[in-house]
Amino acid sequence: MHWLVAALLGVVQGLTEFLPVSSTAHLLIGARMLGFDDPGGIFTVMIQLGSILAVMWLYRAKIIDVLRRFPSDPDARRFALAVLVAFVPAVVAGLLFGDFVKRVLYTTPAVIAVSFIAGGIVMLVVERYRGEPKVREMDDTSLGRALSIGVCQTLALVPGVSRSGATIVGGMLAGLDRAAAAEFSFFLAMPTMAAAFVHDLWKVRHDLGAGRAEEIAIGFVMAFIASALVVKPFLAVVRRIGFGPFAWYRIAAGALILAALAAGWL
Repeated sequence: MHWLVAALLGVVQGLTEFLPVSSTAHLLIGARMLGFDDPGGIFTVMIQLGSILAVMWLYRAKIIDVLRRFPSDPDARRFALAVLVAFVPAVVAGLLFGDFVKRVLYTTPAVIAVSFIAGGIVMLVVERYRGEPKVREMDDTSLGRALSIGVCQTLALVPGVSRSGATIVGGMLAGLDRAAAAEFSFFLAMPTMAAAFVHDLWKVRHDLGAGRAEEIAIGFVMAFIASALVVKPFLAVVRRIGFGPFAWYRIAAGALILAALAAGWL
């Protein structure tokens, strides 16, 4: 039974990490509903690595190309610097507020519900009133636009906001078109999630043991597979119809969580 729950949570992590619906919120609510105990958050920390490696695998050609051209190509250096600039605000915010957020907000389902609903409304408004995109390729993201996207990413500390959702909306507000904003979000996820993984792993290092190796391995593999399968279809949906379906999903999910809280089910 533990293996089945671990597999299910791994799939949830993989499917939701790069969609604008908050993987953290889905894992917190899912674990609570399934009665899954995760002392120290070890399971959650370890399976995130599956999602990180999945997106790196999908974009391996781009990563290798940027690294190959980095010494001699100013465009490659500018793109790498843009990702770095966007990454810095999350580091600062995480160091300042990360412990408080995990201690207080992670244990408050009402915060998740409100964040779901508010984020969905913001996405609908941005979709409706955004101007004509000025950047259609993520490589053309300027340092100023990258910084504004990075500032938006700091909002994802709040469970339910969604890291990908905050960065994609931030990208669209900064003038990127939908697909470019989503792809820049994927690349920004690589250093952001890797840093979060290393930080959290260091904090729980003393709680690691062989006893939970099987469920962690299952969750890791399922997270990798699910993330690898969801990224390309997500981009196709974004290009065709935008973020409306994800926004309405967020609003509906937030309303359901509030109803469950009112009924005493959570």
